[in-house]
Amino acid sequence: MSQRETPANRLRALLAQETLRLMPCCFDALSARLIEDAGFPLTFMSGFAVSAARLALPDTGLISVTEMVDQGRNICQAIDIPVIGDGDTGHGNPANVHRTLEQYAAAGFAGIMIEDQLAPKRCGHTGVKEVVDRAEALRRIRAAVDAREAGADLVIVARTDARSALGLDEALWRLNAFADLGADVLFLEAPRDETEMSRFRDEVPGIRMANMLEDGITPLLPPARLAELGYRIAAYPLTLLSCAVKAMQLALNDISQGQTPDRRASFAELRELVGFAEYDALVASYAELS
Repeated sequence: MSQRETPANRLRALLAQETLRLMPCCFDALSARLIEDAGFPLTFMSGFAVSAARLALPDTGLISVTEMVDQGRNICQAIDIPVIGDGDTGHGNPANVHRTLEQYAAAGFAGIMIEDQLAPKRCGHTGVKEVVDRAEALRRIRAAVDAREAGADLVIVARTDARSALGLDEALWRLNAFADLGADVLFLEAPRDETEMSRFRDEVPGIRMANMLEDGITPLLPPARLAELGYRIAAYPLTLLSCAVKAMQLALNDISQGQTPDRRASFAELRELVGFAEYDALVASYAELS
C-alpha cells in the first residue's frame, strides 16, 4: 500500500472535500459491512455500541483497550472504507495514549477519537459530571499528535465533554487549544441547541463533527442544516444498534408466538453478505490440483 493509499490518507482525502459526510457507526464486522454496502464512505466504531454488543455492558469504561482493538481489527479487515475508532480517554497517561494510537494504527484504523473525560468515562449523553483539568486535557491531545508524528498515522478526533461538566465557554476554549496542538477533527459533545452549535462553528476553526444521537441531548437536525452549521461529519452513533435491538425483540416475540418473522433478510442475502460465493470460488480454484 502506498502512502497515499493508507487508511488515514484516504480519510484525509474525504475530509478535505467541503461537504458533509454522513457516518453511521458500527459495532462489529457485519454492521460495518452493511454500512459499506449501503454506499457510505466512512464509519466509526462506537465504544457504546461495542461495549453493548460485545459485553452487554454500559459505556462506562468497563471495556478494555485490548477488547476494543480486537473488535476494531475485525472491522477494519472486513471493509475497505476508512474507520475511526473510539479511543476514549487514551486509557491512561501520555505514554498510554501513545500506545493506544500505535495499537489502533496497527489494527488498520484510519482515525481515533480521544476525549477529556475523567476515567472511567461514560457516554456523553448520560450525565457527564467531570472532565480532567485543562493541563491534562492538553497533554492527552499533545501525546496523540506526537504519536501520530512518530508513525502511528491516524486522523485525530479531539473531543471535549466540558460542555456538560463546566459549560460551553470552557468547551470552546479546549477545542481551540486542541486545534492549536494539531488535532485534525474537533468534536463538541452534547451541545444543547442550534445556538451553541453556531458558536462552535463561529468560534472554533477546523473540521467539526456532530453527534446525532436519537433521544440524546443534542437536537437531531437534517443534513442540510448540519452543513449550514459548519459540520463536515455527522455521526449516527447508536442508530444501527438500536434498530437491530428492536428488530431482534420483535422477532423473538414472533417466535414466542409460534410465528416466523416476516421482516428479515433471506438466507440467500445472508450468504451473499458474508461471502459464501467468494469462498466457494476460491476453494474451487484449487480443485484441479487434487
